[in-house]
Amino acid sequence: MTNSSSRPTANESAAATFCATLVDEWHRAGISDAFAAPGSRSTPLALALANDDRLRLHVFHDERSAAFAALGNALATGNPTVVTATSGTAPTHFLGAVTEASLAGVPLVVCTTDRPPELQDVGAPQTIGQDHLFGDKVRFFTNPGLADLSASSFWRSLGSRLVAEARGASGRPGPVHINLPFRDPLVAQPAERPPGRPAGAPWHLDARPTGSSGEPGEPGVASRALEVWHRIRGLGGVIVAGQGTSDPSAVLALARRLGWPVLADHRSGCRAESHAVTHFDAILRNDAFVERRTVDVVLRFGEPPASKVLGQRIASWGADVIVAHEPGRWSDPERLAALFVPEHGLASAIVSHIPADYESSDEAMVWRHVDQAAADIVAELMSTAEGAASEIGIARHVMKTMPSGGALVVSSSMPVRDIEWFAPNRRNVHVYSNRGANGIDGVVSTAIGVALSGTPTTLLIGDVAFLHDSPALIALRRRRIDLTIVIVDNDGGGIFSFLPQASLVPDETFEQLFGTPHETDLVTLCRAHGLPAVSWTPGDPTPGDVAVRALVAKTNRSANVTFHDRVNSSISDAIDQLAL
Repeated sequence: MTNSSSRPTANESAAATFCATLVDEWHRAGISDAFAAPGSRSTPLALALANDDRLRLHVFHDERSAAFAALGNALATGNPTVVTATSGTAPTHFLGAVTEASLAGVPLVVCTTDRPPELQDVGAPQTIGQDHLFGDKVRFFTNPGLADLSASSFWRSLGSRLVAEARGASGRPGPVHINLPFRDPLVAQPAERPPGRPAGAPWHLDARPTGSSGEPGEPGVASRALEVWHRIRGLGGVIVAGQGTSDPSAVLALARRLGWPVLADHRSGCRAESHAVTHFDAILRNDAFVERRTVDVVLRFGEPPASKVLGQRIASWGADVIVAHEPGRWSDPERLAALFVPEHGLASAIVSHIPADYESSDEAMVWRHVDQAAADIVAELMSTAEGAASEIGIARHVMKTMPSGGALVVSSSMPVRDIEWFAPNRRNVHVYSNRGANGIDGVVSTAIGVALSGTPTTLLIGDVAFLHDSPALIALRRRRIDLTIVIVDNDGGGIFSFLPQASLVPDETFEQLFGTPHETDLVTLCRAHGLPAVSWTPGDPTPGDVAVRALVAKTNRSANVTFHDRVNSSISDAIDQLAL
């Protein structure tokens, strides 16, 4: 081993050459963004990323923030991103984002850097044993060992395979993990890289499985669609759509041909056109309306929406539940699915089997009639000062004022539900939420990652989730992104006020364990990071010509529950007055 003043030997520059080769192969495979947290052991890879101007490198002080920002960027672009950190406990902070990416099918190339073999199991600092650190949360794991020029012939294959596996070469897209041990010296100039494929092609041109184009005529799709058509023709039903719906237009076209209502969240892309029912959660709370419906079939595309009421009604209908799912994903939380079919291309293939003279149901018209009555009630309640400043009012205002083509990131707990249950349908607004694991960790970082894709982004988040990811605010003002952070501040965990604990647990204990007031001045916290921040209610002016801004909307947890109950009961009363 050389000292710090010696010139690295050829073999000592192997790590630098290996990393430069990986980065080049990642670029060839289509990766454009990498995320890193600072550290020493990751130096060879960090320098390779920084020295290749074909990739955009985003540095975050906190490893969890870096990982969730990488996830957000991949979520927005559909393209794998790279994230890396130094050794020791640093990469353990990737676990939340890796878990979310695994459950949500988001492609990530996770690079942990490690101490060399001679420093393992001898009490060396920042050494914890990182092989299989993320267990079964990753699609593929490898530890290629210390870089050696004699093994350079396989480097490009490894770099290319990592991207291919992240994209779903062996099944479903998701995170992959490579653990890279490096030996001192960590700073060296790379030697000449091993040659790549001609014309800048990746080493493995297309390692993804074939037969997933989703065309109606594709072998297998037509027969599966015909099976579904035989099960649903002539019956009454509903279409449910969530995240993972690959062709929203085809799903809506299928709904029109069948005459079925579409009960969808915004992430599905199906909250558009006449068959999408905006207020389905409130409508389904009316027993009389539900009892009058004939639901023989529930055809679900993608993941279930957040509505617990919807899940309960599906269970009570006793319908034939057909789940059109992503490859490699078993999604049946109610354990009711009678048939699982691959999602890609299914909706358009079913439409191709429906005869031209097929008489569609008028059920969607009934649902839309009721939905319009619900919309009128909500609009009336939102026209009051109380309604406009409510958490429902905030969610509706955020969705209404989103720019066309913009991205809305919604935190779990109440924000995602208020958007799903009450926000208006919008075209050309992309909605994202970490609903793979439904956690509140890393939400600010996820929104930053989405904004780094170049899309004007708004984040709607609760105060606890915001505080949980406050390290993401570090140096945020320096990032060249368009990001508006809307924080609903009810001084604690608002969603728990809707749960049985609120009435079954003594008030003092409830506040200690579930309400968890934080008493933090969020405006001051944001300003401490140099961010323009104001106390805000819908309709107030917002900080103008700035890249990142924070709007803090104060609400009351108890009043929020009361107002939600009032909205739902008012909708139910309006439904009872309709002649159906």
